[in-house]
Amino acid sequence: MCRPIESMSDAALLSTLVGPRTAANLLKDARGSLSRLLNADVAQQVPSSSVGAKLMAARELVRRALAETMCERDLLASPAAVRDYLRIMLGQRDHEVFMVLFLDAQNRVIAPEEMFRGTLTQTSVYPREVVKRALSLNAAAVILAHNHPSGVAEPSRADEFLTQSLRSALALVDIRVLDHIVIAGSNATSFAERGLL
Repeated sequence: MCRPIESMSDAALLSTLVGPRTAANLLKDARGSLSRLLNADVAQQVPSSSVGAKLMAARELVRRALAETMCERDLLASPAAVRDYLRIMLGQRDHEVFMVLFLDAQNRVIAPEEMFRGTLTQTSVYPREVVKRALSLNAAAVILAHNHPSGVAEPSRADEFLTQSLRSALALVDIRVLDHIVIAGSNATSFAERGLL
């Protein structure tokens, strides 16, 4: 009799996609972390292109499911879905990326967009471009997000200054900044929860 899928171990579940030996090796290389495995550039880290394709497909299915959840709900009512989505999108990047989730008046996602890319330690963000894109999408609010490849999710003074600059620029056209989330691996820090907005 088959076990319910929810009760399967990570290795057993992964082995249904790639086989038991490959699953064990992949989890060993990822130090036992499914998040690390799915967030990594799996196409370059697996021995077989078919295994890499399966893992990328699994990651994309998870990303789409989270994006669908965000689009259907008021994001203020489902902050966990936002964090999970951002972890998948930004968690294992080796360079800084600045994303904006553009929201409608009911706080549902209109579009999640990667707006700026940077280096290992910084990225240049241009408030004018964020305002311009928000207006073109007719957004009522935004959630800002970026990653710290260093692995530390603590906001810097520069992050705080940028958030205030964006908040001021967007407020001039009646667009609210609901949060700024810093992602570092599987960790996330919310400016709203810290009282920094």
